[in-house]
Amino acid sequence: MERVGIIGLGYVGLPLAVAFAEEGLEVVAVDVDHAKLASIGAGESFIEDVSSERLRAVGERITATSRYANLTKADAIVVCVPTPLTANREPDLAALRDAGLALAGVLQEDQLVVLESTTYPGTTRERLVPLLEESGLQAGHDFHVAYSPERVDPGRTDYTMRTTPKVVGGLTPRCGDRAEELYANVCDEIVRVSTPDVAELTKLLENIFRSVNIALVNELALLCDRMEIDIWEVVDAAATKPFGFMRFEPGPGMGGHCLPVDPFYLSWRAREFDMATEFIELAGKVNQQMPYQCVERIERALNDQAKAVRGARVAILGVSYKPNVADTRQSPALKIIALLQRMGAEVAYHDPYVSELQSHGLRSEPYAELLEGADLVVILTAHAGVDHGLAVERASAILDLRGVTRRPRAGRAARL
Repeated sequence: MERVGIIGLGYVGLPLAVAFAEEGLEVVAVDVDHAKLASIGAGESFIEDVSSERLRAVGERITATSRYANLTKADAIVVCVPTPLTANREPDLAALRDAGLALAGVLQEDQLVVLESTTYPGTTRERLVPLLEESGLQAGHDFHVAYSPERVDPGRTDYTMRTTPKVVGGLTPRCGDRAEELYANVCDEIVRVSTPDVAELTKLLENIFRSVNIALVNELALLCDRMEIDIWEVVDAAATKPFGFMRFEPGPGMGGHCLPVDPFYLSWRAREFDMATEFIELAGKVNQQMPYQCVERIERALNDQAKAVRGARVAILGVSYKPNVADTRQSPALKIIALLQRMGAEVAYHDPYVSELQSHGLRSEPYAELLEGADLVVILTAHAGVDHGLAVERASAILDLRGVTRRPRAGRAARL
């Protein structure tokens, strides 16, 4: 295998393109966003997990283009386009449909097409394959099709693309063989499953597992608040059990592209089989309510100082959806900030990874300056490089929604 095509150059596609190029493969990187294409051409990465140095080092092996015609000579093509939800929480496969139709116009015999975009079971077989067969070629006979879920965890260094096992499900055994051959270039371990449907559901199970357990510990945190029990002490104690328990921590809600979205793919699909996934939907409901619960805690913290939300200066520490990344997609901090602004609070924030929140009219303020004059400091995302002890020492009041102040110097901090 010498040439690989990548369709969609976001958090999944660009790292994949660079990884293949680093192994000596020629990569055709296709996207409709001309700004992304220009950045790649200039050797400037827009994805945190891919440094500009890495991108420039393989720049000669990556052709960034908006033309699908450039894919005709690729041995394999990986589709990494966005698959969001609509406002009604139904899968939005418009980008996949567009990519599939465009790809059908240039598809060649014996090419391999792999879908990596997260979606519901049956998408590859029922939605992508018919689009590709508009080419006049037959899937599983004239060309190969597989599904392989992305397992990217932005900002993580202990598990990388190479060291994270890669799940692959082919439309036929030969399709699976071709997909395994492709990913063996960049992954040390390939996990073969019998069908694309199994691979699709595997990805959803992974994230639904996290969603349900996060909802469970969040609900317990709300109960512990009423019972005046420290949820963090409870979690610490439970985590000492060496079997039958996995640690999850409460927080202001879920963010990122996957966790707030993936469970609803399966809920939507289940309704087509006359089944309601009540457990999954309840977890989603609990997690979506957490920003509102956190705003109530902020109100109480201000009330304890005889202050109203309106006119209060609320300082937010951390606005990305997880520590040590700049990604704000679906971050609960954005919802919390919007709710506070709507209630008349003067909101400011500090985040060393996120310089600006254009949609909220805010820019990250210097840490020390942010603490001065704040009526309440709220820890929403606990970046490793931020000295939260400084906030405990200087702030007139602090609300820790991530449990990072359970240390000496933190006696005055209220927690979730």
